[in-house]
Amino acid sequence: MSESQQSTGARLRLVSPRRWAIRGLPPISLRFVVVVDLVAIALLGWVLTQTPVDAHSVILASVLITGAVLTVEALRRVGEPAGTFSDLQLAWTLPMALLLPPVYAMLAPIPLTVLSHFHIKYTVIYRRTFSTAALALTNLGAAVLFRGLIGVHPFAEVSTHEWVQHAGSYTGFGLLAGLIATYFDYLLVIIAVRTSDPDATWRILFRDRETATLEFVEACCGVVVTVLAAVNPFSVIAAIPPMLLLQRSILHGQLNAAARLDQKTGLLNAGTWNKEAERELTTSRGAGAPVALLLIDLDHFKRVNDQHGHLIGDEVLKLVADALAGQVRKADLAGRFGGEEFVLLLTDTPLDEASRIAERLRRRIAGLSVVGDAGESVATTVSIGIATLGQDGSDLMELLAAADAALYRAKSAGRNRTCLASETA
Repeated sequence: MSESQQSTGARLRLVSPRRWAIRGLPPISLRFVVVVDLVAIALLGWVLTQTPVDAHSVILASVLITGAVLTVEALRRVGEPAGTFSDLQLAWTLPMALLLPPVYAMLAPIPLTVLSHFHIKYTVIYRRTFSTAALALTNLGAAVLFRGLIGVHPFAEVSTHEWVQHAGSYTGFGLLAGLIATYFDYLLVIIAVRTSDPDATWRILFRDRETATLEFVEACCGVVVTVLAAVNPFSVIAAIPPMLLLQRSILHGQLNAAARLDQKTGLLNAGTWNKEAERELTTSRGAGAPVALLLIDLDHFKRVNDQHGHLIGDEVLKLVADALAGQVRKADLAGRFGGEEFVLLLTDTPLDEASRIAERLRRRIAGLSVVGDAGESVATTVSIGIATLGQDGSDLMELLAAADAALYRAKSAGRNRTCLASETA
C-alpha cells in the first residue's frame, strides 16, 4: 500500500462513525450532549423560519466569515495547539450576533468547525458537533441578550445607523453580551466534562488568568469589528491584517509553550521535565520539603498497538495523560518520559500521601477505556514505582533509578500495582 493510500485510509478511519467514541460516554453525559445538539438544531430551524433573506445581511455575513476563515487558517501550520490558545473566532462571530439577525451567528460555527476538523486537526466527531451546537447556542444567547439590553426585537437586525449613533452604550452592552455568552459556552463544556469524567478536578476545569485575558481581548476585538462593520461592511477588510498579526502573536507565544510539551499527550516532554524537575529538587532540598517521584508505565502497551493499531495506542496514551493531569496539583510536574512511560514529581509530598496519589491514579486509569475500530473497548492498566527525596536518593538520577527499580518489581509481581522503592532493598 502506498503512503498516500495509507494516509487516506487513516483519515477515513478517523471520520467513520466507529471513531466517534460517543458510545463510550456515560449515559448522563451522552444524554447531555445529545440534548444540546438537538436543542441547537431545533432553535436554528425555528430561527431560520423567522428570518427573511436580505442582501445586505448576506454580504456582511460573508465578509465576516471570510475574516474568520483567515484567522482559523492561521492555525493550519501548527494545528490546534495544546493548552491556552485562541483562534479569534469570537472577533468575527460576535459582530454577526450584534448586528445581523441571530441566524447568521448561529450558522457561522458550522463552516468554521468543518474547516478546523478537515483542514487543521482531526478529532472525535461528537466533540466537534457538540462544540458547534454549543457555539450556536452561545451566539444566539449573545444576540438575544444584546437586543434585550438595547430594547429591540430579539430577532431583528440592528440598524447600523443606531450603532453609530449610540456607539458608546452599544459598545458596552455588546462587550457585556459577548463575555457572558463566552462563559455560557464554557459552562456547557464544564457540564460535558464533569458528566463524562466525574473525577476531573475543578482546577483543570476553570480558566486561568491567561485564558480569561485572551477571551476579554477577543471580545474587545469583536466589538471593534462590529463598529467598523456598522460604518461600512467593507471597512471590515481593514481589520483583517491587524487580526492576523494578533493571531500570529498569540500563536508565537503558544509555539514557545508547545516546544516544552509532548505532542501526543500535552504533558511536559522529557527534556523540559528533566530541567524543571532538577530546579524543583534544588529548591525543595534547600527548604527541606518532602518530594516524591512516581514512574508510571502502561502494562502490555505493545499488545494494544499490535492488536488495535497505533492510532488507538495514541488515544490510550492521551487518555492516561489526561487522567494524570487531572489527578495532580498545579505545582506538580507531569511528563511523558518516552514510549509508554510517564513520570510525575510531587512537590511538598511525603511518602504516605504519594502512595495514596499513586493508588488513586492507578485505580482511575484501570477504569478508563477507548473504543476500537470494531467497536470494542480497549482498556489499560499501569504499574507505578515510587521514590522519595532523601530516603531513596539525593538527586534526580538517583530518584529515577530507585523509582525504576520499584517499577520493575511492580511489573514482576503481576502489573497493575504500585511499589515503593524502599521495599526493593
